[in-house]
Amino acid sequence: MPRSPVAARSSLTLVKIEFTMIDSKRRAGLIGLMQEKASGRNVLLLFVFTMAVYLLMLLVTIPRVQSYAPDSALFDLSPTGYTHSQALTLLHSLGHSGRDAYLFPQLALDFIYPGLFAICFSLMLIWVYSKRIPSQSKLWYLAMLPVLGGIFDYIENLLIIRMITTFPDVAEGLVSASSMFTLLKSVFSTASFLLLGLGFVLLLKNKMRPNAQVQE
Repeated sequence: MPRSPVAARSSLTLVKIEFTMIDSKRRAGLIGLMQEKASGRNVLLLFVFTMAVYLLMLLVTIPRVQSYAPDSALFDLSPTGYTHSQALTLLHSLGHSGRDAYLFPQLALDFIYPGLFAICFSLMLIWVYSKRIPSQSKLWYLAMLPVLGGIFDYIENLLIIRMITTFPDVAEGLVSASSMFTLLKSVFSTASFLLLGLGFVLLLKNKMRPNAQVQE
C-alpha cells in the first residue's frame, strides 16, 4: 500500500533532522576546518584562481620552456617519471636560456599552483560529498589526497631546481628522487580528479532523481 504524501514528507523531515544532528558534530583539526570553509562561493573563487594560474603555465610558460627542447618531455609533463639519461638529455637540449626559462617564470608559477590546487580541490571534494557523507566519517580523509599531491609537487619542484643548478653534474640519486616525487604527484592528482569526477556524477544523478519521480 503506497504511503500518503503526509507520511512521505514526515519521513523526509526525520531524515533531514537526523542528518543535521550528525552534521552538527564537526570534526576537529584540519578536516573540520576545511568542512567549515567548503562553501560553494569559496570553492568557486578558489577554482577561478587555480585555473588562472594553471592556464598561464599551460598556455604561456610551459610552451616557452618546451620550445627550447621540442623533442624532450619536461619533468613536469612526465607523469611516469624519467631516467638519469633522459634528465641529462632534456637539460642539455634546453641550453642555458631554456634552463633559465625553466627556473623563471615556469617554476616560480609552479610554486603558487600546488598550494592553490591542494586547497581548491580538497574543499571541492568536501563540498561535492557534503550531502552524502556524515561529518564524522573517516572517508573525509580522502579529501587530503589533493594536499598530498600538492606537497609532492613542491618537493618535485625543489628537486628540479637542484637538477638545473647542478647540471651537468647531476647525481643519479637526485634524478631518481625527483622522478619518484613526479610519479607520486601524478598518482595523487589523478586520484583526486577521479574522486571529484565521481562526486559530480553522483551529485548530478541526485539532482535529476526528484524530477524523474515527479514525472512518474
